[in-house]
Amino acid sequence: MRRLLLAAVICGAAQGAYAADMPDDLPFLRGSQPPSLSTVRTVWQGFYVGGQASYGSADMDFKNSGKELLERLLNNIDVEGQYHLSTWPLGGTSSNRNSGFGGFLGYNVQMEDVVFGVEANYIHGKFFGSSSGSQGRSFSYPTDYLTSAFVRSSASMQVTDFGSLRLRGGYSFGCFLPYAFVGMAMGRADIQRNANYNLYYQYVGTQVPPLPDLSGSGSLSDNANAHFIYGYAAGLGIDMMIFDGLFLRAEWEFLRFTAPVDTVVNTVRAGVGYRF
Repeated sequence: MRRLLLAAVICGAAQGAYAADMPDDLPFLRGSQPPSLSTVRTVWQGFYVGGQASYGSADMDFKNSGKELLERLLNNIDVEGQYHLSTWPLGGTSSNRNSGFGGFLGYNVQMEDVVFGVEANYIHGKFFGSSSGSQGRSFSYPTDYLTSAFVRSSASMQVTDFGSLRLRGGYSFGCFLPYAFVGMAMGRADIQRNANYNLYYQYVGTQVPPLPDLSGSGSLSDNANAHFIYGYAAGLGIDMMIFDGLFLRAEWEFLRFTAPVDTVVNTVRAGVGYRF
């Protein structure tokens, strides 16, 4: 019995000495969480950069593309003041699909699971469209005259570069970040426009001798290469962190440009980025 008690005392003393010699910073002694659990909460914080590929469509409305040119051509002509020839819709719409590539650069601020930030986004691609149209009408104007008016407009547009400066907001589900954004759309386009008119004044009165018939015409062109276009942007996307700062992206973006040719660009993108 004495031997068992002596052995127990010796083992207890040895165990206490061993515990006293162990380092204080071992995880199971200080009782803290593993570092990975705490850093997940700010996984999206900081600067990031990436590349992307896109595919989409551009819908261009040419109906008012010649309005400005016709206004200049018909300035101070009475029939324009009466019947507003320059506002007649000419041409139609054009839709084009194409692919592109580009990049993005931004900065995120993360507060708990809420993420917001700013981003510059760029795509190089080619969207082309063209259209032309004409109208002709006759009026009993001015007095004792029958006036026939013909106007025509043609235009083409090629968008070569476009992008957006965005404000982003999202909610983090660990390694997944769904987000939405709004911002300013910017782009560069080559735009060619032409407009012309013809007027014929036929005397239909009874004066003897009759008054003379009259006519008039004019044409004006405008070629704007690398023309700056702007508008607004909106869209949705999701980023997925796959490895310590490296993430994948899927996104849809809507752009509308208020250029001489009203243009809407819809694209879907796939990209890869890195957060520093």
